[in-house]
Amino acid sequence: MRVHRIPSRSGALLALILATAGPTPSQAQSETGTVQGTVLDATANADNVGVAGAQVFVAGTVIGTLTDAEGGYSLPGVPAGEQVVTVRLIGYRQASKSVTVTAGETVTLDFSVEQTALPRLDIIPTGASTSVMRAYADFNTESYARIEENGFRSVGASPLSTFSIDVDRASYANVRRFIQAGERPPVDAVRIEEMINYFPYEWDSGRDARGGTAAGDHPFQLLTEVWDAPWKPEHRLVRIGLRAPSIDTENLPPSNLVFLLDVSGSMSSPDKLPLLKKAFALLAEQLRPQDRVAIVVYAGAAGLVLPPTQGNRRARILSAVERLQAGGSTAGGAGIALAYEVAREHFVEDGNNRVILATDGDFNVGASSDAEMVRLIEKERESGIFLTVLGFGTGNLKDSKMEQIADHGNGNFHYVDGLLEARKVLVEEMGGTLFTVAKDVKLQVEFNPARAAAYRLIGYENRLLADEDFNDDTKDAGELGAGHTVTALYEVVPAGLPVPRSVDPLRYQPTAEPPPPVEAVPGAFEDELLYVKVRYKDPDGSESRLLAHAVADRARSPSPSFRFAAAVAGFGMLLRDSPHSGGLTPDDVITLAERGRGDDPRGYRGEFIRLVEAVRDLDLLGTAAEEDDPR
Repeated sequence: MRVHRIPSRSGALLALILATAGPTPSQAQSETGTVQGTVLDATANADNVGVAGAQVFVAGTVIGTLTDAEGGYSLPGVPAGEQVVTVRLIGYRQASKSVTVTAGETVTLDFSVEQTALPRLDIIPTGASTSVMRAYADFNTESYARIEENGFRSVGASPLSTFSIDVDRASYANVRRFIQAGERPPVDAVRIEEMINYFPYEWDSGRDARGGTAAGDHPFQLLTEVWDAPWKPEHRLVRIGLRAPSIDTENLPPSNLVFLLDVSGSMSSPDKLPLLKKAFALLAEQLRPQDRVAIVVYAGAAGLVLPPTQGNRRARILSAVERLQAGGSTAGGAGIALAYEVAREHFVEDGNNRVILATDGDFNVGASSDAEMVRLIEKERESGIFLTVLGFGTGNLKDSKMEQIADHGNGNFHYVDGLLEARKVLVEEMGGTLFTVAKDVKLQVEFNPARAAAYRLIGYENRLLADEDFNDDTKDAGELGAGHTVTALYEVVPAGLPVPRSVDPLRYQPTAEPPPPVEAVPGAFEDELLYVKVRYKDPDGSESRLLAHAVADRARSPSPSFRFAAAVAGFGMLLRDSPHSGGLTPDDVITLAERGRGDDPRGYRGEFIRLVEAVRDLDLLGTAAEEDDPR
């Protein structure tokens, strides 16, 4: 494992990613109004240029949103009376205004924000001495599992590519945290598939015009598109997408939720346990009478602080959360064991049985090694209980451990860097976060040698499977939740073009005859580039089902979603110093993302564009990537 150590941060820049303190729902006023308006760029005010993707929130509450493409925003449900509304966005000065809110009415509050240079923060110098590195290590012990980027594979030698889906989105939020602090993310913090899958994508119903299959009796749809790779136009870029339809919250089956909350000493900072409490309050608002929620905590020891309680008893639930205090060491293994025990005792047939672990990942008492934790989780998942991991905080974030726990526990992993992210994960995407519609979802792609010379899967390095694992129902794979979309991208070298970094011909093995020209290949496969197969199990099933689709070798004008996914992939390659990024620049990524922005009601794509602009303007790509810890 490669361990990256970055000095901890404080001050104004860190405030960009920390949520504001807010009252619990029981403290909220019953009479509310709406605040709406527009955020304009002061440097271009004469032209009324709106600022997209800015955070707008009411101080002292959990009410917030992002501005749309024109800079507009709307904040419903604001308590009546004097309130302070604040606007934040990297590259602009923070602005706050007071406003009087009248119950049942809408008040307009516009902002004009000034651009500002973002100060550069200290970065560990390349080649720093051991003593310097150890000094930094006293303040930061964040760790990320090493990623060896996928290279090109010859179709002749390896015609099959097999991997597990991944719906984790932690990497993008974590990368955003670094950039908002004026830092370049560690290379291994950048998992491109998680960055791509952070964003919601539009989806045509039924059979997509570009190729795909309707869901039918399957719980998801399969979509494919082919385009010319933006960073190397002579190559093909193939998009493979899965989409599970959303389910309205009221139609979700009853939930048996056990929250496992880390209250150890490492969770005391404002971006950890205090933020976790406010995030929990958001989720509590979504619970129904048929749902049950229990709370297990762990520090020096593990304990049950709230027995299974009806979801509509919010005052009791939130009171238990508010009493929590951070302190002590971290008995993570004991906490996980107790949480699963509580979940098993109150198991709901045909319901959503899930443990939700909220932590910075810093386990240090009991079962603490990655291998021990993985074995514990693998044993517990056989009970039919799923797992969601929510990562919090900076300085000692154990990203590598939390990702492994989620992957092996039939679950998903999110990083919560503020209340807006908590709302996205626990409110906007509640179905996908908490309700699984298909488990052990695996993809296998077979490439046609008459059309493809080589290929590489972009991302998913820690999700690769052996080809024979595809038909092995005992092999664990990823889970797909209601409303989830999963995108995988392949870069394909067309037949007849040179293969990057190809190997020499073998001396002792017979040389395969090259395939005949495409025009001479008879049969139904002559225009196929590849064949996609998907295997999955029902949430309570043990035998897999198969869904398959052939992809024609026809590059077409891409959908906005395909353009945007390609932009995110390109940005990830730049952050990773990928040798496959060609001559791609941040400006190219911005142009591609702007053309793929499409309908962006929550401003997530606009925020991405601002992040790329920040990386460009701060010249973060000129900062050398961190080296291995020399100790």
